[in-house]
Amino acid sequence: QVQLVESGGGSLQSGGSLRLSCGASASISSSYCMAWFRQAPGKEREGVAAIRSDGRTSYADSVKGRFTISQDNAKNTLYLQMSSLKPEDTAMYYCAGSIRPLDPSMTLREEGYKYWGQGTQVTVSS
Repeated sequence: QVQLVESGGGSLQSGGSLRLSCGASASISSSYCMAWFRQAPGKEREGVAAIRSDGRTSYADSVKGRFTISQDNAKNTLYLQMSSLKPEDTAMYYCAGSIRPLDPSMTLREEGYKYWGQGTQVTVSS
């Protein structure tokens, strides 16, 4: 069982930047895919960014060019660098890990992931 713990959330104004971290209790290099999801109040959880074990990344259209996903295998940590934040980015952000290969079309879908963190809140004000 892998435990994931997110950190780095906070409140900030529109246009600002924030970096989220997700620490894992076991090696994430063995995970086929790691990802960030988010859920805003009253909305379904959505995939934001994912990184496969081969280094390939995928992003939701709404964050392309503003968010960057990366991982440090030596530290067993996943990151999400967020810039040019907007009020619509306000949500609880979750990291997730898969235990099987994911087709590129599946990397931003919840059903591909087994391990989930508890989330970290990001609030962006205008």
